[in-house]
Amino acid sequence: MLTALEVFTVVVVGLMVGVEFAVAFVLNPIFDALPGDAGQLGRAHGGRMLGAVMPFWYIGSLILSGIWAVAGRHHSGTGLVATAAALLIVSVVMSVLLLVPINNQSKNWTPENRPADWKEQSNRWDRFHYVRVAVIAAFALLASALA
Repeated sequence: MLTALEVFTVVVVGLMVGVEFAVAFVLNPIFDALPGDAGQLGRAHGGRMLGAVMPFWYIGSLILSGIWAVAGRHHSGTGLVATAAALLIVSVVMSVLLLVPINNQSKNWTPENRPADWKEQSNRWDRFHYVRVAVIAAFALLASALA
């Protein structure tokens, strides 16, 4: 049963990390290269779509990691799992304090109602997001704990 939990957790967290990595290094650069207002509209749509899913995905990943750490406390690799869970907590706190406030505003922007400094706010979100991606690379710790 523990092995199934470990594999399921690695898959769930790995997919989340992959999506966040893709947002940072694939999707947002594509959106930024689009002509006119298309990029800002794409970011707003992505903010609405992923903003609805990510809270559950992050909390679910954290819960799965916590269950794994407790259930596997007598097995090797538990320290790696606990460290990964702690880093996921950091990412959730970062998200709530830094990224969500910007996303909550930008997901409703249109070319008609966006603020004059919308690009600066988007760039600030990107910088925070890069840090969050580095933090959730804790996924590597979960995968290492499996080995």
